[in-house]
Formats: sequence, structure tokens, C-alpha cells
Amino acid sequence: MIKVLYIHHVGTFGGASRSLLEIIKSFPENSVNACLISQKGNTVDFFQKAGVKTIEAKGISQFDNGRYYHYNGLRWLILLRELVYLPFTFLAIIKAKRIYKDFDIIHVNEIQLIIPALLAKKIFKRPIVIHSRSLQQSDLKSFRTRIIRDQLLKIAEIIIPIDKAVEQSLPVGLNTRVVHNGFDPVSLLTNINTVNEWSKVRKRRLNIGMVGNIIRHKGMDEFVEAARILVTEGFDINFIIVGDKTTPRTILAKILKVLKISHDIREDLVKKIGLYNLEKYFYLLPFTSNLSYVYPQFDVLCFPNQTDAIGRPVFEAAYFKKPSIVCLSSVLGDTFIHNETGLNVEAKKPLALVTAIKYFYNNISEIERMGLNAYKLAINTHDSKINAVKILDIYKEIINKNVRQN
Repeated sequence: MIKVLYIHHVGTFGGASRSLLEIIKSFPENSVNACLISQKGNTVDFFQKAGVKTIEAKGISQFDNGRYYHYNGLRWLILLRELVYLPFTFLAIIKAKRIYKDFDIIHVNEIQLIIPALLAKKIFKRPIVIHSRSLQQSDLKSFRTRIIRDQLLKIAEIIIPIDKAVEQSLPVGLNTRVVHNGFDPVSLLTNINTVNEWSKVRKRRLNIGMVGNIIRHKGMDEFVEAARILVTEGFDINFIIVGDKTTPRTILAKILKVLKISHDIREDLVKKIGLYNLEKYFYLLPFTSNLSYVYPQFDVLCFPNQTDAIGRPVFEAAYFKKPSIVCLSSVLGDTFIHNETGLNVEAKKPLALVTAIKYFYNNISEIERMGLNAYKLAINTHDSKINAVKILDIYKEIINKNVRQN
């Protein structure tokens, strides 16, 4: 059995957390002995319920060199948070060393966790695998990009991008192996409160939905604006967001919120819904793990993410034969196909969303056609058990390589 230490930085259970949990749950029986270090929050609860040993840290330091949310202007203040989190990160890794002694592999769940990766490499002296779940800055003219690439070359055996777009965004020269996120709808937990909440939703010609934590970069402002336009024009549509806000837990986090650097916008959405008189058409429903109940209630998933990436909700919805509206600058075909599995529109443009929603409203048969195509693509690309075996094969390859070298 391979002992693996996973390092994760998001306390609120969301897409990256769910993707990692799907991997661990889908490994063949008795193949991986997993332990998780994660920032404090409900993420730890979900992993514990799945039988994963956990170590909770008050904070996990990171350095974000993503294409859309790297440091600039006031965002440099976020580094204050990372400095505050640094000793907690170190102590969590030391605690893992003290309790579990050793691991065969250290698996870091996002490329921006370069600091924990460096610490874990120093402390455990074991091979490092790093997931890359977001588009990165790849221009080697950037000093930051060159430094990060050089460090990754030193510490990471393999970088695992979640799709072709993410792989293409990485600096050249890294050892990469694409493994798509997995999804197993049978494994989803149930929550009866979901059914109770859905009883409030009126019956209309079309249900357009979003799933995820309520964060500005997910395009939720544009979603509300599109709802305003369509309701004003008399379209019989429900607009639904299933997700919770991210709550600041520290004084620094609250300062970042005041400076509009953090992205909790639920209060703003509620105000807009009231201002636009959308209460009969717009629903903010709480997060639930019971996605097997949520997605069948949608006709179309809306995912107007501003980070030029496909998120978990797109292929999760596809498993329930639901097409999506997404915002991508380039469609590479491994996770989404325009006009086949859904519609691709320009980001940050409410009118673009309006046009796409009108298309599905006026062409109901296209929902079924594109939904079926989305399902076919998802089962070929995002099977959790197949993709977990790919990750396991990477572990074995790295371990065998190190055995030969020693």
C-alpha cells in the first residue's frame, strides 16, 4: 500500500476539494493509505467522513501565479495573509511527520502551494507530485514565472494538469501528465434539506442553474444581470444558484473583503435581486453534497467563469445529460465542444449569456441533443475510477524510478 500525504489549502469544500476526494475514494481497495493536511473548515469534515486521516491547519500558505489572479496592485496585500499562515503550514507538516513518520509520495493539490511543497520536500525528502487545477502565467520574461518554474523543476517529479488548457498554460520544460478530474454520481451523499428548499421553486418553462461557492469571479454578477434582462423581456425562466458564501474567518480576511480583494458577494446578489424585483424568478439555495438531486432539476447549467477554465459543475451536469453555457477563449475539445455539448460565450458579457439562454429557451430539443453529447464526452473523459488508476500509476512509476536510482 502506498502512503500518500495530500496537502490542500481550501477550507470551504468546493471543486478542488471534491476533485481530490473523488480521487482518494476511487483508488482500488488497499492501494493507497491517505492522509490530508487542509486548512480549517468543512473540507476536513468531508474527508473525515470518507475515512481519510486529517490534520487541520489554521492556514496554508500559497503563492498564486495564476493567469487571472496573480499578485498586482492591492492584491499584493494577500501576501500578508500567506506570511501569517506560514508557521501554521510548517507546524501542520511537522505534525504529519511526528504522527505518521513517513510517506512514499507527497501530493500537493494545487500548483500555487509551492511553499508547502518546498517545506514538505525538505522535511520528508520524498517525491513530490503537484496538481495544476488553474491556468498559469507561462511567460518566462516574468521573473516570478521563471523562479516558480525553476523551483518546480527542482522539487516536482510530475505536474498533473486537469486538462489540455491548463497544461498549455504551464511554463515550458515541466514534466506534465494530463489527468482529468473524475466524477462518480453514485458516490454522492444525500441531504433531505435540498428537497425541502427545491419545493420553493416555481414551475417555469426553463430552469437555468449555477453550482458553486458564491464568488465574484464565477460570473454571478453577470448571471443576475442576464436574469434582469430576460425577466424584463417576459421570458418564463427560473435562475438558480446552489452554493454558500465564503465567510472571512480572520481580521485580515475581513480587511481584504473591505478592499474588495476577497470575493464573498452573496449580500450584493441579494440586494440586486431585490432591486431588480427578481424574487419570483431568482433562487439562492444552500450548498448540498446531494448533486444527484440538484442537476436533474436544471435544464441548462450556466458556468460563466471569468478564469477561462472549465469547472467541475460542467462535467457533473453532463453526467445528468445537461448542457452548459461556458466562457472559454479557446475550446480544445477534451472537456467541452461548442454547439455540441453546450454554448461557449464571451466572459463578463451579460448580453452574451442572454443570447445563449434565449437559444435554449427557443430550441428545447437542443437541450436534449447537447445534453446527450455532454454525457458521452463526460463518461469518456471524467470516469473517476479510470482517472484514479492513472494517478495511482503515476505514484508507482515515481516510486519504481526512485528505487532504481537508489
